[in-house]
Amino acid sequence: MTAMQGAGIYMNDVHKSYGNRPALRGLSVNIPAGERYALIGPNGAGKSTTLKLLVGLLKPDAGDIRVMGLEPSSIEAKRITGYLPEDASPYGTLSVRENLEYIGALRGVENLKERMDELLDLLSLRDFERYKVSKLSRGNRQKLSIALSIIHRPSVVLLDEPLNYLDIPTQESVVSIFEGMNATFLVSTHIMSIAKRLTSGAILISAGRNIWTGSMHELEQHASGSETIESAIMRLISSDVKAH
Repeated sequence: MTAMQGAGIYMNDVHKSYGNRPALRGLSVNIPAGERYALIGPNGAGKSTTLKLLVGLLKPDAGDIRVMGLEPSSIEAKRITGYLPEDASPYGTLSVRENLEYIGALRGVENLKERMDELLDLLSLRDFERYKVSKLSRGNRQKLSIALSIIHRPSVVLLDEPLNYLDIPTQESVVSIFEGMNATFLVSTHIMSIAKRLTSGAILISAGRNIWTGSMHELEQHASGSETIESAIMRLISSDVKAH
């Protein structure tokens, strides 16, 4: 079996620029199917670009990308991929329930009413199901966005700062939902406590390149003495910047 065949998420020597500004400079990532990794790096490292390429919203300038062996922009890949962008915006003129109905129908979700009811209850949105999205708090919009990203029970889940705007009880509910899913996860976050709860592996990127990949335990071991894991990450990133 090749690395690509065994991977839930596979990127090989991927380049992407916006005009004259490079975002990814030969990024390579290999996440085995069913594994959960955090994507960690400073602002401008290429994290959001990576997720957009994996979900087929962007095309790479060079390199190879596969999601469960499929081209990200293919219909087959879109059927099995769930994506939560940072600051997601559901349809503002539709209600919570109408958003779920619309996206669920587009996704071809079986037993859609039961699935909607399940998510409304799990995410404490039942009292708001008739509210227009434009009238929701930021936290409830985030909860709806999470529901929309997983309504079709995806086997690959791409999350950009998934716990933003959520209170602690809701964070616990969302973590529990994710833990119950049988899927490959890639989670972009700046918050290491969230990364450690949602994932067991880490990919550090800097200036559009993969500078370190390993288990969360191995990453923690880079911290020496009383050094925090965040300090260790910054040291790894700084060393890479100096080397290039």
